[in-house]
Amino acid sequence: MAAHASNGIYARRRVVNAVAIALSVATALFGLFFLAWILWTLLAKGIGGIDLDLFTQTTPPPMQEGGLANAFFGSAVMCALALLIGTPLGVAAGTWLAEYGNARKAGTVVRFVNDILLSAPSIVLGLFVYAMIVATTGFSAIAGAVSLAFIVLPVVVRTTDEMLRLVPQQMREAALALGVPQWKVIVQVLYRSASAGIVTGILLALARISGETAPLLFTAFGNQYWNADIRQPMASVPVVMNQFAGSPYETWQTLAWAGALVLTVFVLLVSLTARGILLRNKINHD
Repeated sequence: MAAHASNGIYARRRVVNAVAIALSVATALFGLFFLAWILWTLLAKGIGGIDLDLFTQTTPPPMQEGGLANAFFGSAVMCALALLIGTPLGVAAGTWLAEYGNARKAGTVVRFVNDILLSAPSIVLGLFVYAMIVATTGFSAIAGAVSLAFIVLPVVVRTTDEMLRLVPQQMREAALALGVPQWKVIVQVLYRSASAGIVTGILLALARISGETAPLLFTAFGNQYWNADIRQPMASVPVVMNQFAGSPYETWQTLAWAGALVLTVFVLLVSLTARGILLRNKINHD
């Protein structure tokens, strides 16, 4: 009887395991199907607009040929400014959390606020920057960069905090035992050990902000012409895509699909670079 009962339990477990595996595989294939469908549609509709004019000409009037040179330039400028603003602040805040904030209530509060900022809708951040900057100084690339920096900041804070806390405590103790000041331990020991993870977080933040549209609609606004003055409205690829994709003009729709394809490839390359850095760091440690 005991052997028969155990065989029944074993058979039931095998059936449950097979059903669970089948459902998991079906769910994965379901998600991959729609991902492949999206990528195929993007490639089929966007590849026709990829040419030299896309990168050398500015956004055109309706029913005329043109490119997205000013939008690519604007996106690059605002993303670079956002990283310049958000990265130092994020690394500094993450370092404080990992090295000084663990034993303090303030550290818990800062982590909680950072989590809220990390999950906040980007349009809310855009509205905040609009009320703080745009309402007094007008639309500008600076305002757009500040709104994107609010997206970069929590990502870098979280990544820096987590990566520094992964560094073994023995490394801190060994350096301090040699008489090395605390700030030198952080800069010369901890940052070197956690550099791959911190850089990965910065790259992931770049991948996220490169496709943000809502904050830029309320801050940088957009510009049909070439503009290198960061104090003035500036074009960006996501905003141009938002404008052109819903237009009735075929030339604008083609440019929107082409811009979406270029943006997707850029995000893919940034993500692969981040993965490569982490993989290389793991291989070196092993």
